[in-house]
Amino acid sequence: MPVTFASLLATALTSVAGALPAAEPPQAAAAQPAGAQAQDLAQAGVRVRFHISPAAEGEDRVREGKPAAVRFEVTDQGGLPLTGLRPAVWMDLRKTPEPPDAKLCEKTIQSYLQPSLGEQALVDLSRYYLLALNDEPSISVLDPVRSFSTSKLLTLVLLPAPGEDWALSRDGTRLFVSMPSVDQVAVISTATWKVQANLDAGPDPLRVALQPDGRYLWVDDGGGDRATITVLDTAQLKVAARITTGEGPHEFAFTPDDRFAAISNGRAGSVSIVDMRSLSKERDVATGQTPVGVVYSPLSHSFYAAHAGGSIVAIDAKTHAVASRLRAKPGLTALRAAPGGRWLFAVNRAKDAVHIADASRNRLSYTVLVGKSPDQVSFTEGNAYVRSLESDQVSVIALGQLGKGKEPALSEIPAGQLFPGRSGKTSRAAAIVAGPEPGAAFIANPSDQLIYYYMEGMAAPMGSFSNYRRAPKAVLVSDRGLRETSPGVYAATVPIPASGTFDVSFLLDSPRVAHCFEAKVSADPEAAARRLASTAIMPLFAHGKIPLGSPLRMRFRATDPKTGKARADLQDLQVVTAAPGRWQDRQRARPMEDGTYEVTVSPPERGLYYVHWQCPSMGLRFEHSNGVVFDVVPEGKPDANEQ
Repeated sequence: MPVTFASLLATALTSVAGALPAAEPPQAAAAQPAGAQAQDLAQAGVRVRFHISPAAEGEDRVREGKPAAVRFEVTDQGGLPLTGLRPAVWMDLRKTPEPPDAKLCEKTIQSYLQPSLGEQALVDLSRYYLLALNDEPSISVLDPVRSFSTSKLLTLVLLPAPGEDWALSRDGTRLFVSMPSVDQVAVISTATWKVQANLDAGPDPLRVALQPDGRYLWVDDGGGDRATITVLDTAQLKVAARITTGEGPHEFAFTPDDRFAAISNGRAGSVSIVDMRSLSKERDVATGQTPVGVVYSPLSHSFYAAHAGGSIVAIDAKTHAVASRLRAKPGLTALRAAPGGRWLFAVNRAKDAVHIADASRNRLSYTVLVGKSPDQVSFTEGNAYVRSLESDQVSVIALGQLGKGKEPALSEIPAGQLFPGRSGKTSRAAAIVAGPEPGAAFIANPSDQLIYYYMEGMAAPMGSFSNYRRAPKAVLVSDRGLRETSPGVYAATVPIPASGTFDVSFLLDSPRVAHCFEAKVSADPEAAARRLASTAIMPLFAHGKIPLGSPLRMRFRATDPKTGKARADLQDLQVVTAAPGRWQDRQRARPMEDGTYEVTVSPPERGLYYVHWQCPSMGLRFEHSNGVVFDVVPEGKPDANEQ
């Protein structure tokens, strides 16, 4: 099983006997914005200032169900920022009348470091989720640390249609997914894992890309003979502009100051330069036949477009003129820039190779042979990973070896039993992504229906995650951890799921700092009403593993949430049972003589099924019901693969 951040901490840290080093009492901060709370700590030569404030516009206090901005400013005693740290933070409702002392705080932190055995905090800022973009209209949300009744599947996000590409907002709170078959882009909240909106885009939206500041989402309209792209406003969730470019398919690149966008036009043989402030086209630059990708390098202040014919063209980002042309070999299909922007990787599917260009010198430096039919390249800080559709090996190129005067060494790691291309279920989105731990990577194999976990330096993946008989076309990490937003400042935006006084447990490994801060969260009357409504209908049937071929009778009891009295007069209790993307049953529950309500379903095949219910007359909607999950397995044969 993968080594997670929490397990690494648990292994690295030893239990501390006795009380922690004495900490200065937290002090209220100076003047703060409305609704902000702040406290200070000095311990072990380190100063920490903790802030929490409402992140939602118009909120005057930190409130349950709403996003909160959490921030820690970490310096030495002289005020010098301490950079490159990985603080672990958990938030949970206080369980004692008084604030925890040092000993209790330490005990609580140690329990959080043992996630499979210890406590689980309501908010875990050392936590992350794996997202799989499935071949069916859904996204799997997997929790690599915790299990849910022996399953890593936290939930499924149901989409109107299968997704093709996706982009995560800068703060990680929203996920945008293109759905070509319905001409829409889904907007998903990562706090609730619910679809917030389905935005109309151009016909057959394929590639999506967020500009650096996250204000606009750029959408490829159609990817075929369409000569337009759509720009969506991510705050107002509406179309901001439709820009005429050249015939697609289109790829996007942006200058880091959000000044100019470069859009490759596959059939037009050009790259469109767009002013991102006015959302108007500056000019079309003729670059050559069939551009297949475009990137930006800050080292040369240039856009680079790769072409199927083998050329890589540099366009000056200021003058919008062609600055140079690099010559590779025909057969290029994709172009990506490694972290830092110096090394550009052009994938050549026809030659089973990757060409590596040096943007700082505008020259082609290496050609590396890889597996058969490469289609994607992804990066961690230290390595480039090349996926090949007709190979069960992933090619790994060490970035640190580039520019050293010799050919870079190539290694290969097994990433499945079957070739990724065998399934025929791939997408434009990345099938390999970096993990939250340094040196970690996740590799999706749609043919195996698995996601592999790899740690750099190992000869093979350390483990894998089942996608529960769904083909993962792409994989993404939704990291809930703190990020260093400026030197010594570690921040995150998270929804707070409950109201009350929270203990905010803070831990640094080196230098060793452990302390429990305090945060107060106000109640939300609407959330309280929803919670009350969710208790109105309770399932009475056993769920877990259900033998295939056996009808399942599901009974429910209805009570008035305010009085607790039974309700036997409901006419609008509806129950939906679904295996997302494969099967769905929707029924109105029939009343029984004992005052309960019943539906009977006959699941047609093996797999996980989800049950939700609603009763509009009682103010209960499907998304507010607690829901149940059951697993249909062969009769008398529990499915070991689902463990």
